[in-house]
Amino acid sequence: MTTTDSTPAGAYAPEVPVRLDWDKHAPDVFRAMVRLDTAARQGLDPALHLLVQIRASQLNHCAFCLDMHSKDALAAGESAERIIQLGAWEESRHFYTEKELAALALTDAVTVLTDGFVPDAVYARAAAVFEEAELTRLISAIAVINAWNRFGVTCRKTPGHHQPGRQG
Repeated sequence: MTTTDSTPAGAYAPEVPVRLDWDKHAPDVFRAMVRLDTAARQGLDPALHLLVQIRASQLNHCAFCLDMHSKDALAAGESAERIIQLGAWEESRHFYTEKELAALALTDAVTVLTDGFVPDAVYARAAAVFEEAELTRLISAIAVINAWNRFGVTCRKTPGHHQPGRQG
């Protein structure tokens, strides 16, 4: 059996080529992003940070970051079940702590600004479970992953090649 384009059934489609190697052409910007990322995550629980990165990447449709952060989370001991359920976290609340739920709600609100603001209730929920310094780091981490996602989807970074523990 074959598909309509004469590719054998079950064969993968070819990789979509990278549009632009932005990190190669603007290494100073890339290094600044890495420093910002490092600064933003300080003081955040690494597991929570990875959940936030995966969730924002889902919302932004950044396949490159989804691949990277899901693999990193699995390598760090995160369960496949919790990663899979992130796409429906509001219906799968029992997989997450109250702090994680507040962080996920804030991630959704900061990432999808269709109403033009982060709702007071979402912010208040996060402020109730995070101390101000940690909340500031969380907001920073959400902003940083959104910036990485925008580079990834615009430049069409190719997913599937990330190996946890290695740069890139």
